[in-house]
Amino acid sequence: MEKVAFTQQFPGLLRDWKSFEGKAIQAVIPLTGKPGTAVIVCRDATFTVVPTLSPDPWTLGQAIVDARAQLEPAHRAAYAEYDRLVGKDKEALRIARLEKILGAIRNNLEQIPELKERLKELVKEWK
Repeated sequence: MEKVAFTQQFPGLLRDWKSFEGKAIQAVIPLTGKPGTAVIVCRDATFTVVPTLSPDPWTLGQAIVDARAQLEPAHRAAYAEYDRLVGKDKEALRIARLEKILGAIRNNLEQIPELKERLKELVKEWK
């Protein structure tokens, strides 16, 4: 237990990403016996251990959004394509929602006879 406590307080160990801001990486060393994991050593002898670099799609997408100001100047074409695909996704989601609503209406017309009249009233309200 004493060794574990010491290693968790080892000099130079960084525990949050904000601490890395402005640091230069000296080495990335794969951890023996733990494939995909590495220790990142900075030039000032600070370090941390990181898991495998294969973020899930949501995390990667959010990273692209959050780092846009820093990345876009070097990757304008990639961001243009990303924006196009985001728009395509939004449109597909909109159409899927529409189809789901229409399907629910169709599936309930027989069981709820007044549904048709209520829908007509709703449409009149919008005009």
